[in-house]
Amino acid sequence: MDTNTELEQAASALESLGNPTRLSVFRALVRAGPHGLSVGELQSRLEIPGSTLSHHVAHLVRNDLLSRTREGRVLRCRANYASMDALMDYLTRECCQESGDSSSCDTSC
Repeated sequence: MDTNTELEQAASALESLGNPTRLSVFRALVRAGPHGLSVGELQSRLEIPGSTLSHHVAHLVRNDLLSRTREGRVLRCRANYASMDALMDYLTRECCQESGDSSSCDTSC
């Protein structure tokens, strides 16, 4: 992937996560694990109206941070761990590169 595409994808993902409600949705789904949560469970946990949740979930899906699947009458949401990992890698990949000693750098700096 070229640098401009990575930059644009990272900026879009961070913009999505920069909203407190969307960040809460994403964190709840990350905590839920690979099975995810139904929209009803997510709405109950976060105590937000269905229309508000739908709007924020759609935004996160557009930026590839979540997926939605229909299981009969249930709509299940899951965090996209590959996208999360790619974003974290993008943010930390060049950690301490300009310090002259990137070999001793850890991501906690």
